Amino acid sequence: MTRTTETVRLTQYAHGGGCACKIPPGELEAVVAELRTHDDVGELIIGLDDGDDAAVVRIDGGRAIVATADFFTPVVDDPHDWGRIAAANALSDVYAVGGEPLVAVNLLGWPREKLPMELAKEVLRGGLDVANAAACHVAGGHSVDDPEPKYGMAVTGLADPARLLRIDGGRPGLPISLTKPLGIGVLNTRHKATGEVFPQAVAAMTTLNRDASRAALAAGAKCATDVTGFGLLGHLYKLARASGVTAVVDAAAVPYLEGAREAVRDGYVSGGTRRNLDWVRPWLDPGGYGEDDLLLLADAQTSGGLLVAGEIPGAPIIGELVPLDGPQLRLR
Repeated sequence: MTRTTETVRLTQYAHGGGCACKIPPGELEAVVAELRTHDDVGELIIGLDDGDDAAVVRIDGGRAIVATADFFTPVVDDPHDWGRIAAANALSDVYAVGGEPLVAVNLLGWPREKLPMELAKEVLRGGLDVANAAACHVAGGHSVDDPEPKYGMAVTGLADPARLLRIDGGRPGLPISLTKPLGIGVLNTRHKATGEVFPQAVAAMTTLNRDASRAALAAGAKCATDVTGFGLLGHLYKLARASGVTAVVDAAAVPYLEGAREAVRDGYVSGGTRRNLDWVRPWLDPGGYGEDDLLLLADAQTSGGLLVAGEIPGAPIIGELVPLDGPQLRLR
């Protein structure tokens, strides 16, 4: 190997990056539309029906098991940071339904003839560091020789079945809170194209959604999802559709990372973000906002924050849920 771990740019070994590599939401829904389990006993509390972030199965003693998996191609060049981001993103699915992670296993795809295994070790170390911070065990995993590097985790957690955050739990009159700023996707796209590092994006992506989830439950919230590859508009549309309401977004109240607007202005917009916007357009009243604003609201996030139907301390309120009236998304 002639390359060192210091000179390798991991993002150049992938066709995209992070959650922007997700299969477009419309295509994915068509694929899984008929893939429903027949749960006659009723232990499956949350499954495929509405696109929640994790599966939840009731067990004995007033407990429920939470199960999820998430992995993706490099979103940053630093291997340790990529591992931290991917782990935080996988753990987020547990927090998004109101659970606490218990144990995770690694999922690793690695082009072993192209990239040093020392880099893979750094990726795994990053994942372990974040899991340790979440008090979540890491117990092995699975790896394959893959043309593109991929990393993530399958995570199992525990939850109280009487205190869950569900995507179909929104009700008219509830405020909409967002716990992390947007703009992660466009900054990552700029990073992939130029090599410029954005510490503010890395800090956002590596922040666990644990405290936000606990705060939402403490405030009595019943409805939430996390904002990842389908963007704010995509995930909010899924929440509004599942809950049978219209979501009204105060676009001026939505927080953004420093540099996000400039990245959109300069054209650093992923294909995934554009597909997100195209998907929600039929159900969106843009309220006179321009294309750049819409692209930011549809920006494909990696390890984004929680979108909560309810008010939680420290999180900006970016809109409200109202009775279903026309489009399920409306900007004001």
